[in-house]
Amino acid sequence: MSELLRFHTGDGGVIVVEGDPSDAGVQRVGRGGVVEVNRRFEDALADVQRAAAAALAVFRDGSLKPDAVDLEFGIKLNAEAGAVIAKTSVEGHLTVKLSWKPGA
Repeated sequence: MSELLRFHTGDGGVIVVEGDPSDAGVQRVGRGGVVEVNRRFEDALADVQRAAAAALAVFRDGSLKPDAVDLEFGIKLNAEAGAVIAKTSVEGHLTVKLSWKPGA
């Protein structure tokens, strides 16, 4: 069931997103169905940033040597796990586009 998750940022800001709460690490706030997340927004996205860097390294350092690599992640925010790669059906969502310039 989807609820509103309230993340705090390192600079004191607040971001409210629609996400997937879990029983651990959350605290309900008020009657509005908002779940207070006990971790910073930046920390929730850090694992996805590392996943993107690892994926870029695989495609840039391999034998294909594309001129450009585009990665698209579907990210789902969860109160306990933070940011996770969201599924589009049964599998995780990651779209990779490699391109080469003619004559390069």
